Order: sequence, then C-alpha cells, then structure tokens
Amino acid sequence: MQQPTDNSQLITDNRQPRTVFISGTAGFIGFHLANKLLSKGYQVIGYDNINDYYDVNLKLARLREAGIDINQIEEGKEIVSSNPNYRFVKGDLQDKALIDRLFAEHKYDVVINLAAQAGVRYSLTNPYAYTESNITGFLNILEACRYNGTKHLLYASSSSVYGLNTKMPLDEEQTTDHPMSLYAATKKANELMAHTYSHLYGLPTTGLRFFTVYGPWGRPDMALFLFTNAMLKGEPINLFNEGKMIRDFTYVDDIVESICRLVPLAPERNEEWDAYNAPTPSSSAPFRVLNIGNSNPVPLSTYVTAIEQSLGFESKKKLMPMQPGDVPATHADCSSLETITGYRPQVKVEEGVKQFVRWYREFYKL
Repeated sequence: MQQPTDNSQLITDNRQPRTVFISGTAGFIGFHLANKLLSKGYQVIGYDNINDYYDVNLKLARLREAGIDINQIEEGKEIVSSNPNYRFVKGDLQDKALIDRLFAEHKYDVVINLAAQAGVRYSLTNPYAYTESNITGFLNILEACRYNGTKHLLYASSSSVYGLNTKMPLDEEQTTDHPMSLYAATKKANELMAHTYSHLYGLPTTGLRFFTVYGPWGRPDMALFLFTNAMLKGEPINLFNEGKMIRDFTYVDDIVESICRLVPLAPERNEEWDAYNAPTPSSSAPFRVLNIGNSNPVPLSTYVTAIEQSLGFESKKKLMPMQPGDVPATHADCSSLETITGYRPQVKVEEGVKQFVRWYREFYKL
C-alpha cells in the first residue's frame, strides 16, 4: 500500500484539559479509553445506555472501577466520578433530546463514538437493534457535532466492512462494497454518513476499523471470553470453520494507545485531491478511515493454545462449520496508522491472552 500524506492538524487551544465525549464507556473499549485519556489530563464525559446485550453486572463493574457510584445512576443524570475530571451519563444514542442538551451544555472538543450494537451473529436475529443504534444513533451524534463546533469526531468502524475481500493484508484502499452481515453494512454506512458531514459541514472525522479486539474486561460474547469460561467449566469449546479461522487479534491497550494518539490529530481538507487519481477512501473533505490491527494474524488454533498455556491444561474441542456472516481470515495493513501517529500495535497474542486470563481469574475469584 502506498504511504499516505499526513493530512492532519494538531488540535490546540488555551483550554486545559480538553473535553472529550465518549459514548460506550460501560463497554469494553470505552472503559479502557476513558481511563487512558483521564491519565493524560483530559476531561471525559462518558455516555452509555447499559443495555442487556450481555451481562449488565460486568458493565456496572467497569463503571465502579472507573469511580462511578452505580447507585446514583439515573437516565439523563450527570454523575461525577471519584476522579473529578470524569463524569458519566446514562442514556441512549437514540435519545436526540438528551444528546443535544449535553452537547449544547459542554461544547465537547472531541467526540469518540464507541457505542453501537455489536456482534455479527446477533445481527442475523435482531436486525432492528442495529439500525436503531448504529444508524439513527450515529446520525444524532453527527448532528450534535455539526451544531456544537466539535473539532474532531472519531468513531468505531470495523474490519467486517471488508466483507468478501480476500486479498491480504486488508488495506484502506480496498473496496468495501460487499458486506457479509447487517452489522458490517451499518459500519460501512457510518463511514459514508461521516464523509457526508465532513464534506458538507467541514466536520473532521476519523473512522476506526478495529480488528478483533481482546483483553481484560472484554466482552462475554467474544471468543476469548467464551473459550476461557467453557474450559474452566470443563466444557468443550466450539471451533467454527473447524478451527481454521485466521484472525488479526488486537490487544485492547494497542487499540487505546492508537486512539489516544489520533485524538489531537484531526484530518484537514485536501484542496489538491484529484477524484480521478486518488485512492479509495481518500477525499477532499476532512475525512479518513484507518485500520487498527496487530498486523500479525494467527490461526484460531494458536489463540486456543495460548489460552491453554495460560490456564495450564488442554481444552476439549468441538469442530463446527463456518457461521453465516463470518469471514475466514483478517489481516490488517496498518501502515497508514503508523504514518499518522508513529505507532503500530505490538502486543503478541501470547502476552495479551495471559493478561486476560489473569484478569478473568481475579474478577471471577477463580
């Protein structure tokens, strides 16, 4: 892939620390990101509806870990954490009135939208949850940014947008017109919606194509959590595609570090952009999408071996066929991310899995 020109501007002003609105802070990545930005001196306003897509107790535990008194949580109420720079509000992305009120009151410098209905397989049985959260909810975020002077909107996209693409590694210049699930289609739609607002209203936007994120405090519907839980119970683990899947597993600390470096680096308009010769998905607008992956894909069997080594015993395995909506392999080209931020994800699967298993044993007192 051709290295891109770093078409970014450093966000600077006289206010310290800058204010960041993060949706999805009771979620996996949002929880880690809020903590990291707070450690860097930012003021963070967290937002989450704490829905029951997976264990609510885990979401509440993340909020407690971040210093939020969960007994005070009420819809639309702003709660101050034990860290005075962190506030939390419970609310839906679909609640336009609440989003508009919060944005009007705080005039956030940076907005990071991580809240979404996640999961490829869940989208096969509950499609409307995806259009409500990922489309309508994201539109509310875009509108609020548009009218309140947001300097940089970053939002979660997904490696799933690459769909039927099989040329590896996957880079941002490849087309993303063949999604394999409604979840992937909504993430592709988010990128198109963001570009529209970048073009029409000059809103700087950065889409983050995450590749199979894992680590401590992870989601219970993800493979690492499911495998560890089953193995500790003496139950077999389900290996889809007979365990032949290849994934670019990316440790959550690498995801968070990448985002933190991107926060002050808003894309700028490119007046020299040439529609006839420019690569996809570049633009004249202040818009970009970036892969964030480890760039070292491994077979699912290697992932399982790392779990077995961390737990100290072998797993029972049940070989299953490929599931609808799944892709056989992912592999991220992160040269654009490295060019812009100077950072490339680096945590190896063996180390990342070890950290997760340690957290899992401590959290569930095993």
